[in-house]
Amino acid sequence: MSGNLVLKSISFLSFAMLLSLLQAATGLAASSGEMAQGHAVFDHWCAPCHGAGKGKPGTDALAAKYADGSEPALLEQRTDLDPVIIEAMVRHGVSIMPIFRKTEISDADMRALVVYLTKRHR
Repeated sequence: MSGNLVLKSISFLSFAMLLSLLQAATGLAASSGEMAQGHAVFDHWCAPCHGAGKGKPGTDALAAKYADGSEPALLEQRTDLDPVIIEAMVRHGVSIMPIFRKTEISDADMRALVVYLTKRHR
């Protein structure tokens, strides 16, 4: 490997690490107001299908799909949710889940929802 290529590789890795740290810091800066807003968005738009208990279509569908007992936790309890995936699912729907337009869940509400579901305040 030439010296120039090594320097470029180190620069790229340094940039990638810095970007990752900035993304984490941005997420950690979530305000309690944003968390409350995200919780309100979840309660209004998501909990009717993805909340706890029987009769919630999203929760019931997961219980049926994972009848072997490997069912993932409820959305509010999960720690593995990716912000990009959350937004894609909300904006584009999946299976029987409808799409949610920006007139229903604004960009600010989407950010708050993502912050709430990914527990970025921790």
